[in-house]
Amino acid sequence: MSKLVARTGRHQQRYEKGYRLVAGCVPFRYISSDDSGDPHSNKIVEVLMINSPSGPGLLFPKGGWENDETVEEAAVREAIEEAGVRGDLMDFLGYYEFRSKTHQDEFSPEGLCKAAMFALFVKEELESWPEQSTRNRSWLAVSEALGSLRHAWMRDALECFCKWHEDKFGSATGGGGFT
Repeated sequence: MSKLVARTGRHQQRYEKGYRLVAGCVPFRYISSDDSGDPHSNKIVEVLMINSPSGPGLLFPKGGWENDETVEEAAVREAIEEAGVRGDLMDFLGYYEFRSKTHQDEFSPEGLCKAAMFALFVKEELESWPEQSTRNRSWLAVSEALGSLRHAWMRDALECFCKWHEDKFGSATGGGGFT
């Protein structure tokens, strides 16, 4: 298998009305709430977070949406590059606007970004991934994640994920437990 490599550079970056377009996801899985091995026992939802090389706090994988890919493809690529996970891209959670100090350029001088965020059901954790030398991944209960997120807009995305998950799966079917 060939080694995965992260995309670099900005020549393919998408912009819209002064905003750099970004795609990302809230990666999630289920764990059993007990050790009985009973497949019908209540399941707890955990989300995968990564550290930021540029400062404290945790993040969801996200990055630039490029001209040669769909927004869904960009979200999946970022999950692989930054967090080393693959899975099923589920539903769109929404657009979130924010300002990035590290991504100011001629097309977005104020660093304005607009992120399209999706839910990603994780099926595989890769042993090696492109950004593993600068990123650590952590599985957290939603309540822990809410207190660990670096950016307010990501808290909004996580709250939207929780509402989406409850609407789609309910709290009694297949888990839906948030701790």
